[in-house]
Amino acid sequence: MSHDLSQLITYLQEHGQNITAPRRAVFTALQNSDPLTMAELEKRCPGVDRSSVYRTVMLFERLGVVQRLSIGWKYKLELSDIFQGHHHHLTCQACGKHIEITEDVSLEAQLQALAAAHDFTLKSHQLELFGLCSDCSPRA
Repeated sequence: MSHDLSQLITYLQEHGQNITAPRRAVFTALQNSDPLTMAELEKRCPGVDRSSVYRTVMLFERLGVVQRLSIGWKYKLELSDIFQGHHHHLTCQACGKHIEITEDVSLEAQLQALAAAHDFTLKSHQLELFGLCSDCSPRA
């Protein structure tokens, strides 16, 4: 059993939940993966019915296991910072490609300072930058 899966089992138990086959399948599908749409996630969970995937995602969102990345009126899912390192995304508006950018200490400090300047206690955040990837950018 992987470290991440044992971490999930412990996390679920701490929240009064058990590991089930659909929960294991959804978690495994999201591990080491780019953010996925619900349709993509369903395809990566063979043998798990659609309603079980949706119920699992709803539970995982409520518990903070997964997070949504809003892309216009659509979204993709990924594991939360609890199960992977904190990061941000660059998203291509033409092809939909996601580029993960690792945590930048100076940026994180600026976000904390910005929140503090407004007498706000920052608990979490997501930063999504939208533009064009190198494949879709017009060549200069």
